[in-house]
Amino acid sequence: MTLKWTCGHSYPILCLNANTEGLVVSGAERGELTTWSEQGIVSGHTKLVGAEDVTSVAFSPTCHSRLYVSHGEVVSVLDVRALKIPMTCFHVNEDEINCISVNETDNFLAAADDSGTIIVLDLESKKVNRCLRTHSNICSAVIFRPRRPQSLVSCGLDMQVMLWNLQKARPLWSVNLQDAAQGEEEMEQQQVSRQLFNPPLAHSLTVTACGSVIGCGAEDGKIRTFRVIGTRFKQELEFRGHTQGVSQVHFLDFLPGPGWLLSGGNDGKVLLWDVSREIKKQHRSPVKHYDRKKVKTASSSKKDQYLKAAYPSEVECNLFSPKLRWEHAEKVNWILGAELKGSKKILVADQSSCISVYHLREP
Repeated sequence: MTLKWTCGHSYPILCLNANTEGLVVSGAERGELTTWSEQGIVSGHTKLVGAEDVTSVAFSPTCHSRLYVSHGEVVSVLDVRALKIPMTCFHVNEDEINCISVNETDNFLAAADDSGTIIVLDLESKKVNRCLRTHSNICSAVIFRPRRPQSLVSCGLDMQVMLWNLQKARPLWSVNLQDAAQGEEEMEQQQVSRQLFNPPLAHSLTVTACGSVIGCGAEDGKIRTFRVIGTRFKQELEFRGHTQGVSQVHFLDFLPGPGWLLSGGNDGKVLLWDVSREIKKQHRSPVKHYDRKKVKTASSSKKDQYLKAAYPSEVECNLFSPKLRWEHAEKVNWILGAELKGSKKILVADQSSCISVYHLREP
């Protein structure tokens, strides 16, 4: 049975987060910001100056009452005990911010915007540390890696996933999600049509607590996982999780094992996957280099054999099934896993002004 948290917003909720004390915060359209108790009771509410949509919220890892909020082109720093007046405001992005992330030492904040730029703020000096401009389209998500306070990952509608280190202004490594899709396109003409309408625009990112495995959700309905080895990405898993775009992915760190991945999509489904087992099974990366000339000159049967050896087939992807599923029915804006009052919960924000809460039983 779904529980609804109501009376906190008048407009659709766009983002969620929770601190270590069990306080939940939600941001909505037109500048609405609300804090909730573990029981789902509104404990604070404000409307930010400018009334721009609240697109991302992040708690400080070192101070549970400090909250970072992106709205429009601004990042505001607030105290959850007094939401009405921001402590500080940063206006350093030139376009609307889509996502913010704070590193675990709480000294750097990254803000990704519609221009494809990532602004990295030094929170101690309150100055811009880096301006990363490699994405050629909207940068939809950015996230710092745990245990590596100067390392972050970004993705965007240019279909790129990039690994960064704050000591450099260029990415250490990047992956184009369309590369694997191109192999599928050459195998079958129908795949071409599907990919043209559903290119792998990258929407969301998540990182395991160890900081070495990254999950990415894309418009083509697929979820991909990468492992960081030194300064390089290795794609380990690719599977179709949704019939429409994957708007959210989120690794859960309160379940046994490192690989429990939650996904939410535009198809209204919320799914729980165990990717750790599948990653161990994957002995090769699905993205491999291949000789395009050799493929084009080969016979149809040999071409299929060659490409199937380089890329996992659609059937292989579909054999990977979720452990749990919730038919939410509404397009998912944000998902959050949290332990509230000793119980594991999944919080879902959609096109409504309510938060849906699902009880998570042990898979």
